[in-house]
Amino acid sequence: MASITDSPALVLNADFRPLSYFPLSLWSWQDAVKAVFLNRVNIVAEYDVSARSPSFTMKLPSVIALREYIPLSRQPAFTRFNVFLRDRFNCQYCGEWFPVHELTFDHVVPRSKGGRTNWDNVVTACSVCNLRKANKSVKESEMYPQNMPKQPSTWQLQENGRAFPPNYLHKSWHDFLYWDSELQEE
Repeated sequence: MASITDSPALVLNADFRPLSYFPLSLWSWQDAVKAVFLNRVNIVAEYDVSARSPSFTMKLPSVIALREYIPLSRQPAFTRFNVFLRDRFNCQYCGEWFPVHELTFDHVVPRSKGGRTNWDNVVTACSVCNLRKANKSVKESEMYPQNMPKQPSTWQLQENGRAFPPNYLHKSWHDFLYWDSELQEE
């Protein structure tokens, strides 16, 4: 049985899709209950755990849906993490997967040679490959990215994020996180 402190709510947009897959859109139980009382969300599923006050008892929401649709930005923010997510946490030179704390990014055209820090010139790199390429061009270093960098859409980042499920998934969340999973016949 879950405890009240371990009861986050999965937050869905009004179209019943998560606001974000990576990181997964979760609210604390306190924020979820407040949103319910402010009539900003609908409860879709509940935990078997309740919050109590002297005059009120409420089962904690495990899945909530916003009442008003929030459109996703078409242009994702250019951040280090989003570059890693675009490249699926794989070094674009050696092709290996690395945890975030072991990744860096590399300018395909080095800044010392006029390269810009933007979606179209930055790729995910491991430390070893980044040091080996240094400030050389891809031709000088003979290191070519497996995928040439380009700006992803928010949808592409969301799809990439779906490939990295969080450590904890409550059973009530499954129907909302895996849109393309095969349904079981009964």
